[in-house]
Amino acid sequence: MSRNPTASRRSTLTLAAVVAIASATLVLAVSGTHEGHADEGHGHAIAVSSKTTVKQAKFQDAMRKLWEDHVTWTRLAIVSFAHDLPDLPATQARLLKNQEDIGNAIKPYYGKAAGNHLTSLLKEHIVGAVALLSAAKGGDQALVKQGTDEWYENGNEIADFLHEANPRNWSKKAMRAAMTAHLDDTLDEAVHRLSGKYEADVRDYDRIHDHILMMADTLSKGIIKQFPRKFR
Repeated sequence: MSRNPTASRRSTLTLAAVVAIASATLVLAVSGTHEGHADEGHGHAIAVSSKTTVKQAKFQDAMRKLWEDHVTWTRLAIVSFAHDLPDLPATQARLLKNQEDIGNAIKPYYGKAAGNHLTSLLKEHIVGAVALLSAAKGGDQALVKQGTDEWYENGNEIADFLHEANPRNWSKKAMRAAMTAHLDDTLDEAVHRLSGKYEADVRDYDRIHDHILMMADTLSKGIIKQFPRKFR
C-alpha cells in the first residue's frame, strides 16, 4: 500500500531541505490535515460525567499518558540526535520501551498476539524514523526517498491494524488520516530542529501534543465502546 502522493512529495521535499541546512530558503508546507488539531484535545485530566464510569476515566487517562510518552520521548530523541548528545542510546531505549507499554495496554482486549504485533509495528515506526534522520543528515538522497516511503507505509500498517481490530469505531480512512498527520507533524519537528529553527520546532511539538491527545482519546473511546462490560 502506498501513502498519499501529496504527503509523499511534501515529506521528500522537507527532508531534502535537511541536507541543505545552510540554505536560508527552507520552506515547509503545512499539511491541511493539521488544521483543527489545537482545538481537539487539550488538558490531561478527564472529567467524569454522569455517563462516564471511574474505570472509563482511568483508562482514558492511562491511554493519554502512554501516547504523551510516545511524543515526549520521540522529541527528546530528535533533540539528542540533532545535537549528537551522549544520552541518545538511553533515550532511544526508553522510547522503544514505550512501544512495548502501548502494546501491553491493548492485550486485555485483543490478546497477547495482537499486543505484540502492535508493539512490533510501533518499534518499526521508531527505528524507521531514526534511519530516515540518519539518511537525511548524511545527505543520502536515495536512502531518504526509500526511508520516507517505508515510514509512511508503516504508518498505514499501524492504521490498518487498528481498523481491523475495531472496524466499527476506527475507520480505515480516519486511522490513516490520523497517522499521516502524526508523521507529517513529526517530520516538521525534526526538520525544524535539524535546521536550527527552534521557535518553529516548539510550535510543532505543541501541535503534535494536541493531536496525539485526540488520537489517544479516539483509541480509548473505541475500546470502551467495543468492550462496555469491562468498564462498568
